Amino acid sequence: MSIEQAIHQKEFKDLYEKAIVNVLYTASWISYRQSMLFKSHGITMQQYNILRILKGQSPEPITVNQLIERMIDKSSNASRIVERLRLKGLLKREVCPEDRRRVDIFITDKGEKVLIAATEELKQMHTKSRKLNGEEVGRLNALLDKLRGENENTEH
Repeated sequence: MSIEQAIHQKEFKDLYEKAIVNVLYTASWISYRQSMLFKSHGITMQQYNILRILKGQSPEPITVNQLIERMIDKSSNASRIVERLRLKGLLKREVCPEDRRRVDIFITDKGEKVLIAATEELKQMHTKSRKLNGEEVGRLNALLDKLRGENENTEH
């Protein structure tokens, strides 16, 4: 389905506007599908992102500030998300013995189990919905990187 059909718009000001609307619409479409999947595991997309970061960092701890640097959605309130994950038993927080001002965050066994299950389901979802071949995906990644360009680090 074309973007025009999806949002019931006959035309765009120019191709650039169409591309931006298409990227935003597609990002929202992907986010919605993933959100529904994560909801079935009792987590949000942002919580999944934090669990992935923690698993990648494991067994070493990470701080909230380091989490923020690595998160996809930089506008998320990482401290609040960490606390919710802690209350669910998916991560633990410990005061650093060397620097009592620093709080180290670790993924728990329960957190790893939720992450593994959600990741497996996500892989299945992506496999079922593949519409691009490897070359097309490579071009898409290159174009998206190019679109963000030099402003990537300063505006996000």
